[in-house]
Amino acid sequence: MTKKMYRNITIVSFIIGFMLAVQYNTVQNPTERDTRDIWEIRQELADEKKRHSELLTTIRSLTEVVNKYEDAEFDNPELLLEQTVEELRIQAGVVPVNGPGLTLTVSPSYELVQFGYDIESLSPILLIRLINDLYRYNAETIEIDGQRLTHTSAIRDINGQTSINSVPINNTDIEIKVMTQTFEQAQKMYNHLLASSFRDEFFIDNLNLAIHEAQRTLNIQSIEEVDLNEYLTEKN
Repeated sequence: MTKKMYRNITIVSFIIGFMLAVQYNTVQNPTERDTRDIWEIRQELADEKKRHSELLTTIRSLTEVVNKYEDAEFDNPELLLEQTVEELRIQAGVVPVNGPGLTLTVSPSYELVQFGYDIESLSPILLIRLINDLYRYNAETIEIDGQRLTHTSAIRDINGQTSINSVPINNTDIEIKVMTQTFEQAQKMYNHLLASSFRDEFFIDNLNLAIHEAQRTLNIQSIEEVDLNEYLTEKN
């Protein structure tokens, strides 16, 4: 063989060896590894299936409303329209509601105060985590320190103070009302919160989270109703 052929074979062998080394290193050391165990994966799958079921329920409900409007035999479309408007008013939070649910209270940890620890205000991050968990366990309506949550509610830190709907809430002694569809759902939420780590997480911030037993009737007030534009009001 000529020197040129030896050189070509050497270059090709080097390239093949380099590619094999890279491939072997990629297989042995993947960029991202899934470190979740089987129970974490099952829990995530269960959460996704629950969200899928909730979406199907919403689609079914909306389909029933559409079918009623399209039904030529429906003899009272005005009543159906009034029912739809009332449901939208409830979702928007402009009317008070009552039903089964439970109450949570957040207060300072007086034991830690006696030892000179500073009391931290309820952080928006911890509050949002709690709210998301409540909604995950069938919360229908939530009121925090007199502020009712809606789809457009914002929880944020404004000048160092946690605010809901741009209204600052108390640093401590906060009452959280949670309403569910059924009393059984309220009982399940109560048991879930008792078994969760939220009380420990609040205690880290020198706060006590008290979880009160489920109630068959809980009253939640409405948000401040927006005044109608006079130009959109029908006049005689």
